[in-house]
Amino acid sequence: MRGTQILVRTLSKPTREDRFGNRWQYHSRSDHHSKVACWGIVFDLMLGCSLLRRHVDEGRVAFGINHEMRDFVHDRKKNLDLVLCTPSAGQAPTAGRTLEIMAADYEVDLSDEERAILSTLPTLREAPVGSVLMALEAKACMTAHQRALPRLYDELNSSHLTVHGATDQAIAAGFTMVNVAERYLSPDLNKKTRATDPEWSLHRQPRDAGLAVDKIRQLPKRSKPGDVGYDAISIVLVDCVNDGSPVSLMETPPAPQEGDIYHYASMIDRLAHIYATRFKDL
Repeated sequence: MRGTQILVRTLSKPTREDRFGNRWQYHSRSDHHSKVACWGIVFDLMLGCSLLRRHVDEGRVAFGINHEMRDFVHDRKKNLDLVLCTPSAGQAPTAGRTLEIMAADYEVDLSDEERAILSTLPTLREAPVGSVLMALEAKACMTAHQRALPRLYDELNSSHLTVHGATDQAIAAGFTMVNVAERYLSPDLNKKTRATDPEWSLHRQPRDAGLAVDKIRQLPKRSKPGDVGYDAISIVLVDCVNDGSPVSLMETPPAPQEGDIYHYASMIDRLAHIYATRFKDL
């Protein structure tokens, strides 16, 4: 599994610039971290699911970015970070940007080995969305953990409800990133004073991260179509001070351990299995 290493390597570089000229690794007003996380998930999923590779190679599956899904039951709508889909009106996705181009657009930091692996995969392209097969939603909890939890939960919960309200067969996948850094440089609190008088946000760790992990674990999950909840969801803990220092993964508790259903590898394995069984007749 390479997606989490790609994510922290990419976030280690301050590439998000605000209107005051500050450059940040993470900015809550940017969707950069979400798109990089989703890119890594698709990369790992392509490696782990032979049926998906075949569907991509045959032009049956494409991807969409910021796709608006509308809940048929309650008429609510939500933009999903990334979806795997059939091309609209049966069109072959021959002209859209590729997964490789998307990596360049979002400044995804790939190693030479990862670039070589990507070159061996069938070309996945962006295309107008027909039927959604899998919808990916990525959210982060980086600071003020306890205060952020109600909104984080509501946003994540509304995603799977909207996806399955639109089409019950679609796979709803969630990726959550929780910060375990003991201090954090918030872009919202340091718009004009970062260089001269930075204001640090202090966290009680690992308590604060543990609160977020526990809240995410309360989200509903489902084991089959017709039920309510996410088909797969992961929790990844990162140490991100957001001051330009390297971002790293935290793999000790409260991070989910290997074999835990919230572990990143468990999510990828589950998504690959569900895709292979649910869409074998695509």
